[in-house]
Amino acid sequence: MHRYIYSTLQVLILVVLAFMFTGCGSKQATTDLQVEPATRQFNPEEREYVLDKVYDPLEGFNRRMYRFNYHFDRFIFLPIVKAYSFILPDFAEDGVSNFFNNVREIKNFYNSVLQWQGESSVNTVARFGINTTIGILGVWDPATRMGIQRHPEDFGQTLGHWGVGNGPFIVWPIFGPSNLRDTAGLVTDAIVMDAIIYDGILDDGMGYSSNTRDQVKLYATIFNAIDTRHRTGFRYHGSGSPFEYELIKLFYTEKRNLDINKH
Repeated sequence: MHRYIYSTLQVLILVVLAFMFTGCGSKQATTDLQVEPATRQFNPEEREYVLDKVYDPLEGFNRRMYRFNYHFDRFIFLPIVKAYSFILPDFAEDGVSNFFNNVREIKNFYNSVLQWQGESSVNTVARFGINTTIGILGVWDPATRMGIQRHPEDFGQTLGHWGVGNGPFIVWPIFGPSNLRDTAGLVTDAIVMDAIIYDGILDDGMGYSSNTRDQVKLYATIFNAIDTRHRTGFRYHGSGSPFEYELIKLFYTEKRNLDINKH
């Protein structure tokens, strides 16, 4: 998320500079320019602010959760992530990330199929097969070196692909910015992945007991959460802007629109 803020600020600066240079360089050249009068008068009541496009009826709750996430991040989550990064060498951190990315290929695959994305589905199957075998359960990522790129998909994108709207903007504790559609997608993906991995593969396929399966699920959830936060550069109140909440709300919504319309 931080790189989106940085990139957007760069674009805004470039636009401002472009207007400045264009105005300075064109004063003499446009002295004889005849400007046509406006055919329609501007009505201030018709203004549509960019931030108004994001439906946020829960703003009071969302702002409190945003502050809660800031304190949780600062005093609990990020210190754990820092300790994790200090203990594990870089190659081990990469191995953990690769492993969880490989597990997510299951989610990427069925959501690609549900969106009728044939090429993405084929590439995802190829990646999963190569990384699970040659990459030893995904600890290494030879598929990327072969030029087979990841196609991250989730059920929120699938719903958006078939025309489901965003719904109200929501900031969840720990999980952060979301909306009603993406929340439904997150819950659906969690249920499906749980059924495939823990009830299907570990229970039915490999015959693990329920206690062992629950322990594996607990450790996997913890490591996945730490690894995900470690790989996410966004920091709450890291922009220095007094309007950070509004910016994050806009950036999240626009990013999800790009994710849905990328094909």
